Amino acid sequence: MNGIAIYMEGGSKGNATLRQGMEEFLQPLKEMARNKALPWKLVCCDPRNEAFQRFQAAVNNRDATVHGLLVDAEGPVNQAPPCHLRDRDGWDLSFTCENTVHLMVQTMETWIVADPAALKSYYGNKDFKAKGLPKARDLETVPKAAVESSLRTATEKTQKGRYQKIKHASDLLKRIDVERVKNRCRHCQRLFDKIGQIINAARRKFRSRCLLELSLGNTDFKFHSTSKRNVAASIKPPSTWRAANAAAR
Repeated sequence: MNGIAIYMEGGSKGNATLRQGMEEFLQPLKEMARNKALPWKLVCCDPRNEAFQRFQAAVNNRDATVHGLLVDAEGPVNQAPPCHLRDRDGWDLSFTCENTVHLMVQTMETWIVADPAALKSYYGNKDFKAKGLPKARDLETVPKAAVESSLRTATEKTQKGRYQKIKHASDLLKRIDVERVKNRCRHCQRLFDKIGQIINAARRKFRSRCLLELSLGNTDFKFHSTSKRNVAASIKPPSTWRAANAAAR
């Protein structure tokens, strides 16, 4: 594996600063990659389909980079992310591994409202109406429209004005607490867990291929010895691995 590239919905047209905010939010993962001397790249794509298309092209290029997809769910999620995107968007993600496909559920603004304290600090104490924000412990159950409406209502009388993604999202992503978001948004937790596992798989040289196979969801091999020779001989990469990412070559 020689790097991580995440293809994210939004931020390439009319809101280029969104990438800066998401870079800051994903800083813990970026730092993990840096500590392993792995290049990190966040690619913002707009419209939504462009993220899928560029992700698919990158994966099918079969280089030594692990490529990930990050898009809005646009609704409740009751199945694995690839299945959700197949049913909602008609995207066939059979060319990649499930652990590289990630969702912001139900929308990116769900992550933003997960940290009311950061919102209050940004918009100011006086006119920010935190009471109207969703109180659900599991924010992913709150409909997208309700999240967006509550955010506009909470901020409309503040000095910075009503929330607008182009004007405010980047700064807010830089401020919200990652742990608070993960605690209320399980797919955010999943993103950090799965990408973190992929990065950590590069830790030990002779076991890195085996660990990376596991982190990407491949169990089609037998780990029957700790010897370098037996580990190398026992791995049987499936078609999904070959087609998705040759990340441990």
